[in-house]
Amino acid sequence: MRKSTIAAASAVTGALVLLPASAADAHGTLSNPPSRVYVCKNEGPETPKSAACKAAVAASGTQAFYDWNEVSLLEAGGRHRQLIPDGKLCSAGREKYRGLDLPRADWPATKVRPGSFTVTYHATAPHANSNFEFSITREGWNPTMPLKWSDLVPLKTFNNQNPTTFTNWTITLPQRSGRHILYSIWQRVAGSNEAFYTCSDVDFGGGGPAPTTEPTPTRTPTSTPTQTPTQTPTAQPGGTWKAGTAYKAGDKVTHGGQSYQCLQGHTALAGWEPPNVPALWKRI
Repeated sequence: MRKSTIAAASAVTGALVLLPASAADAHGTLSNPPSRVYVCKNEGPETPKSAACKAAVAASGTQAFYDWNEVSLLEAGGRHRQLIPDGKLCSAGREKYRGLDLPRADWPATKVRPGSFTVTYHATAPHANSNFEFSITREGWNPTMPLKWSDLVPLKTFNNQNPTTFTNWTITLPQRSGRHILYSIWQRVAGSNEAFYTCSDVDFGGGGPAPTTEPTPTRTPTSTPTQTPTQTPTAQPGGTWKAGTAYKAGDKVTHGGQSYQCLQGHTALAGWEPPNVPALWKRI
C-alpha cells in the first residue's frame, strides 16, 4: 500500500514538472494591431469565423486560443534567434501554437499607413522592468512563405518599461505596400528570463501617400458662378458598430439595440462585435 502511495505521488510530481505554464502564469499579447492569437481568440476558439483562424484551430486545437496570452518561452533570456527556428516565429517554436505559423495571405489584417502608429499591448499579468522590441517584415516579403528572422527589419525598442494592463507606445511605420507582419518581443529583465512573442498582420494597401497630380488650369468664367457651400465630412466613427471601422478610446456606438463605449483604440474586425469583446467595449 505504501509503495502504491509513493508511486502515485511520484507520478503526480512528474506530471506537474512536465506541465507547461498555466494560464495564471501567462501574460499577454498585442491587442492593436491584434496578434493572430488575439484575433482567433476574439473570433471564438470553438467557432472561428475567418478561414485563417479556422485553419489555425484545426492545426493547434482550441486550447491554444484559450491560452492566448501564453505564446512564450520561459528561459529565453534574449536568445530569441538561437531558440526559435525560421518558420516558427509566430508560435515561439512551440508545437502548441503551430497554427499561428501558417503562411497565408488571408489572415485578418489591420489597415495601416506609413508614419506614426500607436501599438497597444494587453498584459494580463504586467511585469515591471521589461523590454519591448518591435520589427516589421521587409519590403517584398511574401506572406505565403514561412516567416524567417532575416525577413524582419527592426523598428523600435522600448527598454525598462513598466507595463499596465493596456500599454500604448508610438512607433513609426516605414513605407510599405501590401500585407506585412508587425512582430513584437516582450523580454522580462528582472527576476525572469521569460519572453513573449506576437505576429500581427497589417495591410498597407498601395502604400505611401496619395500620388500628386498636376493641377488643371482654370479658365476665367464669363459670369460669376454661384458657389454651393460644401459640408465638411465628419471622420468621427459612431452610430452603428461596423467591421472595418477604426475606433478610438471613448467612441460610442450602438449594436443590437444597446450602446457601447470603446475602451481602447482598434480597427474592428468581423466577429469583434461589442458584446463579444469586453476588452474593447463596455456597455453604457
